[in-house]
Amino acid sequence: MEYWDIYDENKQLTGRVMERNQWILRDDEYHLTVLGVIMRPDHRFLITRRVMTKAWAAGWWEVPGGGAQAGESSRQAVNREVLEETGIDVSDIEPSRIYTYSRENPGQGDNYFVDVYRFETDFKKEDLHFQGSEILDWKLATADEIKALADEGIFLHYDSIRTIFEAN
Repeated sequence: MEYWDIYDENKQLTGRVMERNQWILRDDEYHLTVLGVIMRPDHRFLITRRVMTKAWAAGWWEVPGGGAQAGESSRQAVNREVLEETGIDVSDIEPSRIYTYSRENPGQGDNYFVDVYRFETDFKKEDLHFQGSEILDWKLATADEIKALADEGIFLHYDSIRTIFEAN
């Protein structure tokens, strides 16, 4: 069973945990998720397509990420999620950009912070190892190609993370 830490509105740990996806949070409580954006030196980004069996956003494109497990720091969580989902180890790579946004869903028990990391690294196709239960497809995409997927309504979190795809 997986547990998530519960944070207050200031992103401070409360000392309490919740079972993953149980949605018991009060309106002033949050859990933590992470996204790991992988950019190659040619400014192409690794994106993946969700399997069609996902209950939410099946077949949509996204960047690697997921929930931070109880006791795990944000950085530990992004390292784990990127490695699990893509096979790329970012633990020794200093992120070129990091920022946080939050989502509030009043009355639904599902408020969350999202820490977004951008890692710049060169990798080859042979370096990639995907979770078949999670990922249907993958590709290297330019920022414009990602925006086009978002314009079609099939790229997760784009409005919240679009600046991470900018050149600086």
